[in-house]
Amino acid sequence: MLSALYPGIKILNLSNSDDAQVMEAGLKRTEGTVDIHHAGTAMRFLTGYFAALEGSDVILTGSKRMTERPIKILVDALNELGADISYVNDEGYPPLRINGKKLSRTKVSLPANISSQYISSLLLVAPSLENGLEIELIGKITSVPYIKMTLALLGEIGVESNFIENTISVKPKVEVNPITLVVESDWSSASYFYSIVALSDVGTEITLSAYKKNSLQGDSVLQDIYTDFGVETSFGDNQITLKKVSERPTSNINCDLANAPDIARTIAVTCFGLGIGCHLKGLHTLKIKETDRLEALNTELTKLGADISVTDKTLTLNVSKNINSEIAIDTYNDHRMAMAFAPLALRTSLIINDAMVVTKSYPRLLA
Repeated sequence: MLSALYPGIKILNLSNSDDAQVMEAGLKRTEGTVDIHHAGTAMRFLTGYFAALEGSDVILTGSKRMTERPIKILVDALNELGADISYVNDEGYPPLRINGKKLSRTKVSLPANISSQYISSLLLVAPSLENGLEIELIGKITSVPYIKMTLALLGEIGVESNFIENTISVKPKVEVNPITLVVESDWSSASYFYSIVALSDVGTEITLSAYKKNSLQGDSVLQDIYTDFGVETSFGDNQITLKKVSERPTSNINCDLANAPDIARTIAVTCFGLGIGCHLKGLHTLKIKETDRLEALNTELTKLGADISVTDKTLTLNVSKNINSEIAIDTYNDHRMAMAFAPLALRTSLIINDAMVVTKSYPRLLA
């Protein structure tokens, strides 16, 4: 999105995932229907992009599930800034009709406990606005690492910003000097390899490329959490090596994942595979993801024999020594469901329904 706003930006290690491809294709359009399929990130980021792109006239849509995912908070914020966005069908949900125009207003307020992608969508377009942008977040802020990651990325291209208490300010930037940015690999995608190592024998190692020790990604907390599973992380030459150094813990795992909710299912499945319990909290944003991720996880783990309970914010898994075999795992058009359950094949025989859904994050995995 930033390279579309500022042509001087060159990107290395760009993901070839479905999300990145539909985002890249969408950024090349200025009119007609733009279909982003299951890509929630692209839906939110492109909403901000087209709203501020003078002369654009698009209908932004996606899969059936995407039309059930709320976007009203972001649309209201953009319209408050002067955008022209309306709903094609149900109010508050895609598809959206967006007529791009110059956004000259400079201040907007948002609830602080929403998905950080709403905020990042505004922040990414903010420096291209003639007067910049000031965002006031009302209430307790969630997903702070993702907000800081967005601001750090803006800083890399020379955009000035500050984040003081509940107010974020971004100054305008007309041009960006030529710069090459190297994209760090996705820590939430690394979680599945952490799970594989944790469920394997002591001594198992996996090396992954393009990760930073002092990452700004919230999901980098994996390196700390998985020490409880006997997995050690070492850094070297722009890569990480995961190694199983000891057997599973004897106690339950307790985590607050408010800053890293996307790794909740991976952790829960790892615990189940190792025969230990866990209590995970801070999961309220999972209710509006590709599927209702907590209920889906509850359903699929129960089929495997787990004793699990979920609320709208928590997940509790009790110790279970038996894993049912030959169970077919439904994926709900959600790549993270398939990827989270796949490592259990190290402990039992199972089937992943609609396995090709993983192309959303790993397009060449089943090639």
